[in-house]
Amino acid sequence: MSVELRGLRKNYGRAAALDDVSLTIRDGEFLALLGPSGSGKTTLLRTLAGLEFADSGEVIINGQPMHGVPARERGIGFVFQHYALFRHMTVARNVAFGLEVLPRGRRPAASAIRSRVQDLLDLMEIGNLGGRYPEQISGGQRQRVALARALAIEPRVLLLDEPFGALDAKVRKSLRVWLRQLHDRMGLTSIFVTHDQAEAMEMADRIAVLRGGRIVQVDAPETLYAEPVDSFVHEFMGESEKLQCSVIDGLAVIEGLPDAAFATDCPKGPAIALIRPHEVEVLPGPGPVRVESVHGNGPIRRLRLMLAGQMLEVLKPEDAWLPVAGETCNVDLARARIYPVERAAR
Repeated sequence: MSVELRGLRKNYGRAAALDDVSLTIRDGEFLALLGPSGSGKTTLLRTLAGLEFADSGEVIINGQPMHGVPARERGIGFVFQHYALFRHMTVARNVAFGLEVLPRGRRPAASAIRSRVQDLLDLMEIGNLGGRYPEQISGGQRQRVALARALAIEPRVLLLDEPFGALDAKVRKSLRVWLRQLHDRMGLTSIFVTHDQAEAMEMADRIAVLRGGRIVQVDAPETLYAEPVDSFVHEFMGESEKLQCSVIDGLAVIEGLPDAAFATDCPKGPAIALIRPHEVEVLPGPGPVRVESVHGNGPIRRLRLMLAGQMLEVLKPEDAWLPVAGETCNVDLARARIYPVERAAR
């Protein structure tokens, strides 16, 4: 099912939670909503689900406007961060709940509900846990129960609000691979809220980056990383190093590296150069850069360099040429991206 959001606005007092948000999610797409706390991700998801209503704008699902349509009529499955399971119900009863509360005319027979629940538990790879209670299973298993419950009503769209936020890193990693495979196998349209860039990059077909209730950029993960539209997206989508520079006649010159100039359409004056740590080439000195420290992290070395009073962190593989602390060296900034100071400081 396709989803279209048109000009959504939602205010809480004077604060804009959603500020003219428009977005189209394609049928069968896995879209991640990514942004810092307070950017509007969860408000957008809840508005789509019908748990909140926008002050203006439209939500359209499969061509049908959702204005005035309550949450239970939208055919949407919602998975919350903290599971929201009923502690007094068994796993099987939790999964069956959405089917058991349907109006009599739409409610499947009890035998059909039992069969559907067992099929879902098997699909979630927890088929033997139906008789247990939520407190008797692990966090990762609870999240699978929550997902099974959301899928029990055979939703047209699946919404997930930071569903792995309460899990440890190892469980998160295994579940996000499994969830993406489940999405593909079932042909779902899924919208996934997260503040974890790695999670979004690994799982999503496209990522919508939000800030201050607005969508800043929507693109495939590799495009967001390689071609950020502004400094906010650059810094949010991975490690970034910031260096002061000056723009003169369409060229940005970085302080301390007078021979490094980058073509830019930024206006004349001070600007910011943003660089990915792994894109910096470190060359033997002597040179204008002093090596402050070199630290190892498995096969990667992190170098802290001082350039004209500015700290620059660089990532290099352990088998690359590496200086030692106290030495001076040269650097080659092959892929610096230049942004105006006023945009970088927003």
